[in-house]
Amino acid sequence: MKILIDADASPVKSEVIALAEQYGLEVVLVSSIAHYSNETHPDFVKIIYVEKGADQADFKIVQLANNGDIIITQDYGLASLLLPKGCHVLHHKGSQYTAENIDQLLHNRHFSAMQRKSGQRTKGPKPFTKENRQQFKDYFERFLQEVV
Repeated sequence: MKILIDADASPVKSEVIALAEQYGLEVVLVSSIAHYSNETHPDFVKIIYVEKGADQADFKIVQLANNGDIIITQDYGLASLLLPKGCHVLHHKGSQYTAENIDQLLHNRHFSAMQRKSGQRTKGPKPFTKENRQQFKDYFERFLQEVV
């Protein structure tokens, strides 16, 4: 079991890394080369950079993910590709994508895209807060206690 993070926009990388260390889990950060960083990480954290381009990091994550792995992403489309592989897919605000909720999430995303395409304005995601960070951390720790 490893943890893969869709790292380009993930605000919870440090929380995941800290908890993964406590549980002895490998972490793989998958990011576009456009987000290259010289930041150092512990030995159990691997960084994989992919070429620039739409969904390149997503394709790499799908390629690397195995049954039982934990994936952190806010991308509903990516989550829908990982669930059939038997992955645990978590959102950075402290929820889990499941077979029961993914269709509705994808439907809502499509509906919003169609509204924008027709010229309507839609609200974007709310800013990530300290409360969201703590909510994720608490959720992720409970999750790890159950599955590891």
